[in-house]
Amino acid sequence: MITLLYTIKKPFLPLKRDFFSFFLLLRFLCEKKVVYLHVEERPSSSFCAMSEKTYDKTERKIQRLFSRACAEYRLLEDGDRVLVAVSGGKDSLELLRLMSRQGKIHKPRITVEAAHVIMDNIPYETDRSFLQWFCDDLDITVRLLHTSFDDTASAEGGVTRHRRKTKCFLCSWYRRKALFEYARDHGFTKVAFGHHQDDFLVTMLMNMTFEGSLHSISPMMPMRHYPFKVIRPLCLVPESLIATVAKTLCFERQKTLCPFEKASRREDMTQVFRTLEGMNPEARYSMWRALEKVSTTSDEEEDV
Repeated sequence: MITLLYTIKKPFLPLKRDFFSFFLLLRFLCEKKVVYLHVEERPSSSFCAMSEKTYDKTERKIQRLFSRACAEYRLLEDGDRVLVAVSGGKDSLELLRLMSRQGKIHKPRITVEAAHVIMDNIPYETDRSFLQWFCDDLDITVRLLHTSFDDTASAEGGVTRHRRKTKCFLCSWYRRKALFEYARDHGFTKVAFGHHQDDFLVTMLMNMTFEGSLHSISPMMPMRHYPFKVIRPLCLVPESLIATVAKTLCFERQKTLCPFEKASRREDMTQVFRTLEGMNPEARYSMWRALEKVSTTSDEEEDV
């Protein structure tokens, strides 16, 4: 008899919800004559506290909002090659799960890949082993892209000035540039970001407060200098729903957080948005209706 060691790192919830899959796993182990099985569960205190009924309800609601956004804003077309930007955070991981399911649907027929951009000169880190496992589990290819920037660049010889730009702006700009160039060079027709509804509304509040303009990011943005479109299929999904799924399925957090993530006004404006929701639980829906009545164009991607 051959002694084999199998390690299971997936959350237990899918096995509990699907007894047939659990039976197939047991039969496979018996056929392989496995005499020792090690089960390693990623720690999550919220997993035990959440009922399967609550989880199923949340999953169905996210799927419904995702499908509605794709239909209303015509985000996906037959033959699309979609590159999903995966930072390793809960939003991009949930988007990848949804896009993986969408890729198995006959119409529209799409293909999906993932890309993770590594900023070499900023000391934050995503658990790449978990990211690779996550993509392998979904049968999606993930590409690791490297980039960096020099925040002391000058205007000598026509070089773009960087001295007045914050590290957050430069990091975001160069990450998008690396992603867009990869998408262009490999023939993708869509680049998908994991911005949820809260991101849209907080961006609108920031633009109103600091720029004096009423606009936000868009569910779909045609690019000026690239032959593809940027899409945001989670535009109708509240962040709280994604957080619920992320806790239940034990999404891994970043190994090292960005040291500059508190340096922008976005966190402050997020608290303002939470205060508005406390005053009126329907505030997000009123704000979204207002946003739909105005142009949602932004120069966020146009200058990349």
